[in-house]
Amino acid sequence: MKGIIFTELIEMTESTFGDEIAERMIMESGTHSNGVYTAVGTYEFAELGALVHSLSQITHMDLPTLLRAFGRHLFGSFLRLYPAYFQRCQTSFEFLSSIEDHIHVQVRKLYPDAELPHFQTSVNEEKNHMIMTYTSARNLADLACGLIESTLQHYNENGTITRMHDTGNESVFFHIDLL
Repeated sequence: MKGIIFTELIEMTESTFGDEIAERMIMESGTHSNGVYTAVGTYEFAELGALVHSLSQITHMDLPTLLRAFGRHLFGSFLRLYPAYFQRCQTSFEFLSSIEDHIHVQVRKLYPDAELPHFQTSVNEEKNHMIMTYTSARNLADLACGLIESTLQHYNENGTITRMHDTGNESVFFHIDLL
């Protein structure tokens, strides 16, 4: 997993909960890296799980809530670091539809070893409805939900997000309805 995810988790923890909590999260997680990450490095996914689990125990926040908050934080970081991806789109559906075929293509050019989730979208413009399918063995659908929530907010669109799980595989379906 790319290091930017780790550095942003630590940044979110420091800005939301303080430096002491960030230090505790790192120390109590028992990761091999001991909290030393670079944005361009590659680290084991298990380390992210250990950090998030540690933070959940320290803050008494359940994992889904914590991961959604991290997704919202990550969106702000991506917006700051990669504004061109957002400026080329006029709506949340346009942006969400561009993730797989535009953004992830660019990420793979820079980081060929990146293991990215797969997103598939289907839009019904008449009904202001999108189905976004998230597929990943990493089970970070709550993080993806936070990213989607922030996308709607960024494009000044109100909507509802309903999740449905496919028990036959690792997919989660997000039904997004604009109001």
